[in-house]
Amino acid sequence: MSQRTMAVVGTGVIGNGWIARFLANGHRVFAYDPAPEAEANTRRMLDDSWSTLVQYGIHKDASKDNLTFVQNLEDAVAHADLIQENVPERETLKKQVLASIDHHAKPDAIIASSTSGYMPSVLQEACVKNPERIIVAHPFNPVYLIPLVEIAGGKQTAIATINEAKQIYDELNMKPLVMSGEIDGHIGDRLMEALWREALHIVNDGVATTEEVDKAIVYGPGLRWALMGPFLTLHLAGGNEGMKHMLEQFGPALKLPWTRLIAPELTEDLKKKVIDGTSAQCGEISIADMEHRRDRFLIKLMGLLEEEGFWPSERVLAYERNIDAVDR
Repeated sequence: MSQRTMAVVGTGVIGNGWIARFLANGHRVFAYDPAPEAEANTRRMLDDSWSTLVQYGIHKDASKDNLTFVQNLEDAVAHADLIQENVPERETLKKQVLASIDHHAKPDAIIASSTSGYMPSVLQEACVKNPERIIVAHPFNPVYLIPLVEIAGGKQTAIATINEAKQIYDELNMKPLVMSGEIDGHIGDRLMEALWREALHIVNDGVATTEEVDKAIVYGPGLRWALMGPFLTLHLAGGNEGMKHMLEQFGPALKLPWTRLIAPELTEDLKKKVIDGTSAQCGEISIADMEHRRDRFLIKLMGLLEEEGFWPSERVLAYERNIDAVDR
């Protein structure tokens, strides 16, 4: 894998996660964010997470010194091979920023939006120079560890762009999922939103606390989902006949009015229940300590998935060795 030049536009939680992953894989990164404290926040985040990245496995050329903050968007994107946009989820703002990136980027650069909701066809509407290289590449937090990136092309996106993007993200030790089409919210977020709405209803109705909802996932379906996801989990629930028996046996229950997928009104009372509940769950443990605990767990879990043969691309525990072999 040769060293590439990456650009990150917008350095919030997601943007900083991309910066960390790009750097850990030995690439140069140019970052732009107009916020006064942006660079300081990014470098603080890198200092705090670098030991985790080393444990996860970094490229032999990985260095925090490969990061350069610039004062304007044009300087950030002018020489980049991949440009990752991460500005706030406002359609007008994203379109304006992507149009500016399209104007200043070199013609063969891939322009990827991290948007969690908008379809690429919408985002590329204002891009008049090379709209065929605009895609959605939606990651999951923490971006420097979670491997999934959902890739979707719009009506004007070239197939060659999708293929090249898939290769780049695969080389970043990610699991690129190329969507068959485009849809608001993509795949992962739509599934999480459905669960999130149900969780809010349960807490709002006084059925359970935030801690009890979390326990219901962590000690139950979450354990199975980590390995197989919802469809294979239910396939196994059907016994020897698999999903066929599952649908015959439990299909009628789908019509029962158990779920309440319409989001509840976010009243002050509901907000207080959720805020107080999650604060009580953390107790005296800081957010930073909770993040470190989460990262340690994710590394162990991904190693276990590899050990069990459910890690179909590059191997996490042998990542550094694989990269060296590719370089040779």
